[in-house]
Amino acid sequence: MDVITTAGLSAASALLGVEVVERKGAGHPDTLADGTAEAISRAYSRYCLEEFGAILHHNTDKTSLLGGAADVSFGHGELTAPVQVLVNGRITAALGDHAIPVADIVTTAARDHLAQALPLLDVNRWVDVRPRLTQASSPGAVHAPGAAPREASRERWFAPHSLDDLAERHRMFSNDSSAGVAYWPLGTGEQLALGIESHLTSEAFRTEHPYYGTDIKLMVVRHGARVQLTACVPQIARETADLDTYIARRTRARDLITELASTIAPEHHVTVAVNTRDVDSRPELYLTATGSSIESGDEGVVGRGNRANGLISMFRPWSAEGVSGKNPVYHVGKLYNLAAAEAARRLHGETGLDCAVALVSQSGRDLTDPWQAIVQTSGSNAIGAARVRQVIAGVMADLGTLREQLLDGKLATA
Repeated sequence: MDVITTAGLSAASALLGVEVVERKGAGHPDTLADGTAEAISRAYSRYCLEEFGAILHHNTDKTSLLGGAADVSFGHGELTAPVQVLVNGRITAALGDHAIPVADIVTTAARDHLAQALPLLDVNRWVDVRPRLTQASSPGAVHAPGAAPREASRERWFAPHSLDDLAERHRMFSNDSSAGVAYWPLGTGEQLALGIESHLTSEAFRTEHPYYGTDIKLMVVRHGARVQLTACVPQIARETADLDTYIARRTRARDLITELASTIAPEHHVTVAVNTRDVDSRPELYLTATGSSIESGDEGVVGRGNRANGLISMFRPWSAEGVSGKNPVYHVGKLYNLAAAEAARRLHGETGLDCAVALVSQSGRDLTDPWQAIVQTSGSNAIGAARVRQVIAGVMADLGTLREQLLDGKLATA
């Protein structure tokens, strides 16, 4: 592992000067797509572990959602066309003669996740799951006349005869040349985006305010101590009797967000706007049947929303990898992003410095030995390369714990 350390972290300006931060809420179509893909991977992985003692090859990180259609009016909201879940990817369908009920696993996991995320959505009636899964291998299997049979051949990548055909059981290696990027600590704008959305979509808040939906989107712009925040907050049609009720609750949402902001960032002046696209005279309002725009024509795609830390921070380092739905065993697009976050937290905890970490993989290289590790810190002195190497080695040695957290649903991927 080559290690590069530098000081004078450029991204520290996000903490000191300007931040532009977006957070797509729990019911946003892109967040739903990420959650669905990860739920499918998790369910498939658990099945494999229970049946075979190992996770077979799969990836559902190209999953997308196509919005349905809905009829809404004050006091009434219902779907008129289903949400479609397009599960695009590759999944091993059998281990030797043991067929895996892939369609059942995929359909159940997708519907269960959407039912939990959108309790008002009748998933059995209005969610159409369409698996588009193959067992084609990646490039690499070359047919040469007279060649001896190869252990763990690429030809059996998604059609293994036994667990011996899983190459990673012989040597754990990186599946791709990619990079995982993360930083710590969060800036004030990032804390506002995470804290406010998490509160507004929490079970306790939804119980107290059943007329708000979860397709909440926040855009936060901070310049010094001045913060401007725009929020989109849907309302539930059947809980909203008339326009006056809608307007009053829109005002209440603005007041609630302002109160939350004053708690999270008491030394900042925060201005809040809510549902700026509304036209009351028409009326054109953010009124929904289920609390999400996925009910009415919007689409969601894995990797298009929040990064692995739950944020889209415009002036921060970040990876374009779609983390959700990737195989948790050896896919670096998932593991290295999450490992970089843990390394940044550990280094900040030791030094008190703002840290940004990039872990760069090299396809085929040992998984626990990144090809390159780059660490940038605030302050005038860089952290010593030997200490960085030690911290990152510790994080990589603990990938098993990270996998367990993923399989238990305790580690967010978007």
